[in-house]
Amino acid sequence: MRFLPDPEQRAFAASLDALLTAAGAPAVIRDWSRGEREGGRKLWVRLAEAGVFGLAVPEEYGGLGRRPADLAVAFVELGRHAMPGPLVETVVAAVLLTGPEPVERLLPALLTGEAMATAAPEGEYALDGDAAAIRLTWSAEGLRLAPGHGPVRPGLDPARRLTRLSPGGELLTTAPPLPLAVTWARLATAAQALGVGLALLDRTVAYVRQRTQFGVPVGSFQAVKHRLADAAIALHFARPLVLGAALTMDPADVAAAKAAACEAAYGTARTALQLHGAIGYTAEYDLSLWFTKSRALRTAWGTPQECRALVADCG
Repeated sequence: MRFLPDPEQRAFAASLDALLTAAGAPAVIRDWSRGEREGGRKLWVRLAEAGVFGLAVPEEYGGLGRRPADLAVAFVELGRHAMPGPLVETVVAAVLLTGPEPVERLLPALLTGEAMATAAPEGEYALDGDAAAIRLTWSAEGLRLAPGHGPVRPGLDPARRLTRLSPGGELLTTAPPLPLAVTWARLATAAQALGVGLALLDRTVAYVRQRTQFGVPVGSFQAVKHRLADAAIALHFARPLVLGAALTMDPADVAAAKAAACEAAYGTARTALQLHGAIGYTAEYDLSLWFTKSRALRTAWGTPQECRALVADCG
């Protein structure tokens, strides 16, 4: 079993990294948090053109074929740059709309980036329902296209805006592939969290090399090295779990990967906050963009406890 990206996947990751770096992601994130989405939408279209969302759609529906390993590689980069928007939810929508009773009319807009999508169980909060043109909700009756959304509620991560989807709407299918969609959601969330953790680690290592105390960089202190080593080891062990889960797409493997990656990212965020000191607590400092996202992703699409329980039940 292959646990490392191949040359083509590394090139894909590098192209996404270059795209997101050139776009100035921190400014895009802050604008998105204020409800100003022009920059985010332009970047979204470019990600769609790069094929990110097509990786969850079979070729017969206009996608690139379901390629979870490539999707995981892409979402690591999206996490590294803390890309805002309903990324995971758009993947969920792509999976739900290519089930036993596909609604192909909604897919082209997702694949081109013309439309964002969000998805949530009926009565629960959905991410960026005010920005998404396609809003999916499900209940025992089946999958529906929600006609609208309620008031915006700020999330823990300012760039993750929550809304309740309006009840009713067009019934799209009575048999949506919900378990499969949740598995894809957890894989994408795990990969995104891994990218967030890696970005936090890189930023913290760079910071402790520059910050001095008693005339030497604080990164030379043994206690600081130990904290960073613990964070690096947790991320290092989470990476093969994420890539391995992308190969098997077994729900238990994906749940284990999500628990490990999200816990590693959150632990790295806590280390980053402590080692940055007071400046790490300020919303104006870019570290906060990754710190709050690590906390939000930790419980998105399954808490660590829920994911561990699934692994234990399958064992």
